[in-house]
Amino acid sequence: MAASVTSTEGHDGPVTTGFWALTLGSIGVVFGDIGTSPLYAFREAVADAAQGQPITRVIVLGVLSLILWALLIVVTAKYVLLLLRADNNGEGGTLSLMALGQRALGRRSWLLLTLGVIGASMFIGDSMITPAISVLSAVEGLKLATPALEHFVVPLTVFILVVLFSVQSSGTARVASAFGPVMIVWFATLAVMGLVHISDDPSVLAAINPWYALQFLLSHGTIGLVTLGAVFLAVTGGEALYADLGHFGRKPIQAGWLYFVLPSLLINYFGQGALVLSDPAAIENSFYRMVPEVMLLPLVALATAATVIASQAVITGAYSLTRQAVQLGLLPRFEVRYTSETHAGQIYLPRVNRLLLIGVLLLVLLFRTSSNLASAYGIAVSTTMVVDGIMGFVVIWKLWNWRAATAAAVIVPFIVVDMTFFSANLLKLLEGAWVPLLFGLAMAIMIWTWRRGSAILILKTRRIEVPLKDLIKSLEKRPPHIVKGTAVFLTSDPSFVPTALLHNLKHNKVLHE
Repeated sequence: MAASVTSTEGHDGPVTTGFWALTLGSIGVVFGDIGTSPLYAFREAVADAAQGQPITRVIVLGVLSLILWALLIVVTAKYVLLLLRADNNGEGGTLSLMALGQRALGRRSWLLLTLGVIGASMFIGDSMITPAISVLSAVEGLKLATPALEHFVVPLTVFILVVLFSVQSSGTARVASAFGPVMIVWFATLAVMGLVHISDDPSVLAAINPWYALQFLLSHGTIGLVTLGAVFLAVTGGEALYADLGHFGRKPIQAGWLYFVLPSLLINYFGQGALVLSDPAAIENSFYRMVPEVMLLPLVALATAATVIASQAVITGAYSLTRQAVQLGLLPRFEVRYTSETHAGQIYLPRVNRLLLIGVLLLVLLFRTSSNLASAYGIAVSTTMVVDGIMGFVVIWKLWNWRAATAAAVIVPFIVVDMTFFSANLLKLLEGAWVPLLFGLAMAIMIWTWRRGSAILILKTRRIEVPLKDLIKSLEKRPPHIVKGTAVFLTSDPSFVPTALLHNLKHNKVLHE
């Protein structure tokens, strides 16, 4: 069944419970993924840049500048300010862009369909990696507090993830109300930690100048490209902002990002940079080294709570994407449970939940550390972002009626940046990046199989189905016996008569009034 597609540029989504309540909810669910990147992004990027050599000022400032401008260009400009304006009946995400693009073209485009399938498949792969790397990176802080606890990191991670997926049936409304205040504390803590350590070396603020990013890339060759793949970890979760559009609406997400989340993230990254400049040995775990030992366990507890919320962001996004795929005829029908009386976008899919849990647990048991998983992380997200950029061009050009040159001038620079990150992540293909590609390939095969099978079934059944117009003409000539009551006959195509209705007329020879 094709979903009806309507779009209003700048549509705000289902806002009914108050702007600030939804903003708090978005902070609690939508920003969890990108909000926990400071746990590992800066550490991995500097490690890739140093390649075992002493950490220099050029490396630290170059990495910080790359992170800053990646957040401003990819997340803020592309997703928060531009693509959040493109919604499909209030829903966001890759499949929404695909549906909008096809509506704009006035026909089915195999190119857009292929891009949509690729983007959706990669998003599902990302939905499995995010919970694994996020929770692992938080629990690993226990090793710094007490090395004896190192053997408990993986079992504790598995336990936390099982509990998280078990409570999904409660719905995102309850989750958001509980997680919102926690994430407020988390982002405030990030900002305070960063402010304290920026004073270690205030000159770190020079990295605001994009020249440091360009200088680093130009002077480090292949290592610079490898580092770019790790820098991309800082923007993973940006695509989840768009996928979760249907849960909270555009303006609450924009307000939460611009006024609170983005400043907190940048301050923390710069604080980590200042700490490493003053104490290069802190790069071992630059995030947890920002606090004194007495505060380590409370920070681990808070980080664990935040990473659980990070997992929530992609889980809810996966639910939304799966429902859109079903509506567009890309996947078989799944049971959908609505968990809110006021927001149609807040849903729970039991089968999808179970499949995600199995995939996440396999990743944790296979990779066992966040550093190992970091190599597998970026490829899925960067693929989704490239796809979003290409389909976004079609929507801006055809649906918003911008001139082609203007649309290209706006979106092509984003696509170039996304392609650069994608190329950087391809270098890690043998180190683990093959895992999300494998998940994505399995998802793509499932979609192709379902569409092919559905097409064959429709072709066969069309031969015996009766068009609704023909039935109406027949009933007008020879009216059946009318009985009291209402009968409901389900069909995937309202232009043809449901088989059950035909059997009712043939055998019972009656039609309900």
